[in-house]
Amino acid sequence: MSLPIYKAMIFAAGLGTRLKPFTEKHPKALFTVNGKTLLDRNVEYLKQYGITDIIINLHHFGEQIRSHAIKNNNWGINIAFSDESADLLDTGGGLLKAAKYFEEVDNFVLYNADILTNLNLDKMKEYHLQNTPLATLSVSDRKTSRYFLFDKNTRLCGWKNVLTGELKLMQQMDAYNPLAFGGIHIINKQMLTTRSTIQQKFSITDWYLDICAENTILGFEETGAEFVDVGKMDSVEKAEKLFR
Repeated sequence: MSLPIYKAMIFAAGLGTRLKPFTEKHPKALFTVNGKTLLDRNVEYLKQYGITDIIINLHHFGEQIRSHAIKNNNWGINIAFSDESADLLDTGGGLLKAAKYFEEVDNFVLYNADILTNLNLDKMKEYHLQNTPLATLSVSDRKTSRYFLFDKNTRLCGWKNVLTGELKLMQQMDAYNPLAFGGIHIINKQMLTTRSTIQQKFSITDWYLDICAENTILGFEETGAEFVDVGKMDSVEKAEKLFR
């Protein structure tokens, strides 16, 4: 039986170029929606679903994030940091750098710092534990420029950029279902063994695509769940309406 899912990583190292001018002097994780930072909202969201240990990766104005955590007494939980100040490693490389943090657990959550959602994470956890994939990705049927592609069993089989026409189909399918990624992942630690632990800069999306033909990666969709990517200014108004 798998151990409870109580550890998470928040990806907060990115440059946040789409949130300029704010990110010219601050990390995107400290951008505020209705007076509360994304990081505060992220941590509060994870806490309500039983997450008690969080590691946050740092690069762009990382010391501001450290100071914010201290100011908030680490939100009453266990907070650690993965320092990428020397070299920004992207999501895949960032996870590998922090891999030791997850050695004693079976599964853990990854969360993008610029995402706000009301997804029921307990339901996603239950789905992941019942189906035992290497990874479960939060997805929804909404308009975006890039989609994960799934088969009829919601197993990942590819990726598509509808603006450029770029298509990466890792398993030949007569038909596939395009779904937008919601910024939440649940990972089985066995996934960490599918890639070299040598530090390198790469996207976790590429990692998923590299292994999905031989390993099960599933999408999880909850009807009615809202996802707002606050990494871009044109989504801020929507976020402020949904998240008070």
